[in-house]
Amino acid sequence: MARILIAYSTIDGHTRHICERLQSQLVPQGHAVTLLPIEQVGAAQLQATDKFVLGASIRYGKHRPNVLAFAHAHAAALAGLPSAFFTVNVVARKPNRNTPDTNPYLRKFLRQVPWRPTVLDVFAGRIDYQHMGPGDRLMIRFIMWLTHGPTDPTAVVEFTDWGRVQAFAQRVSAM
Repeated sequence: MARILIAYSTIDGHTRHICERLQSQLVPQGHAVTLLPIEQVGAAQLQATDKFVLGASIRYGKHRPNVLAFAHAHAAALAGLPSAFFTVNVVARKPNRNTPDTNPYLRKFLRQVPWRPTVLDVFAGRIDYQHMGPGDRLMIRFIMWLTHGPTDPTAVVEFTDWGRVQAFAQRVSAM
């Protein structure tokens, strides 16, 4: 089958967890899957792969700067590969914000970079107030209050649709 490189950019670890789930879906299909943080992916890794997947989380409405820098620096190599991109954000918990066409963060990302992935998706993330620093906890609780989300400071709420992640893995396998 294919050599698939899955890269991730994560803040709290949930995007990596989603990538691990993708890996667990693709390996039994015969694919050789390598999972790396985006900081460890360069030209050599991209040249040694048949398909590329990038998962990136959102915090305060933005992807981390290294995600944008990566997409710009490797645009030519990415253009020559079947590739997929997904973003993870809590806004995607809402039905009108959970598709590539309706998620504002994915749309903004695509406007900012030359890369045009073959497969796109958006996954709702996770809120784990107990593992946040006090500043993040306060700010995210305020944002959740404004958007009618969970505000209990002891809450751990996972919004991810794992069936949708599995369907994404199938699309990656088929590309």
